[in-house]
Amino acid sequence: MKQSLLRLAVLLTFAVGVAALSVHASSQEPARSQATASQQQNDMQTQDAKPFSGTIVQEKGKFILKDSATKVSYQLDDQDKAKQFEGKRVKVIGKLDPDNNLIHVETIEAVS
Repeated sequence: MKQSLLRLAVLLTFAVGVAALSVHASSQEPARSQATASQQQNDMQTQDAKPFSGTIVQEKGKFILKDSATKVSYQLDDQDKAKQFEGKRVKVIGKLDPDNNLIHVETIEAVS
């Protein structure tokens, strides 16, 4: 009887320990996600703006930059600036968020 109680106590202790580790690990996941997002934001602030060229087109109600040379399309965070250049070849100066394929637009100018 004592051995059965001892086994039960050990089993319960083990189960509680596993549950505690699981809760601890899952509670750290949001912190890691926040740290990653914070790091990406810091990276965006420290990177230099770069030129991107292509044509401003509207797809699914949003203005995007289509680079015909590389066959890559970029989302643009400043839709008001982009709207002025719809259908035109442009040079966009901005910072690329590669995770979202989004250019944080600083300037847009038409090219000939």
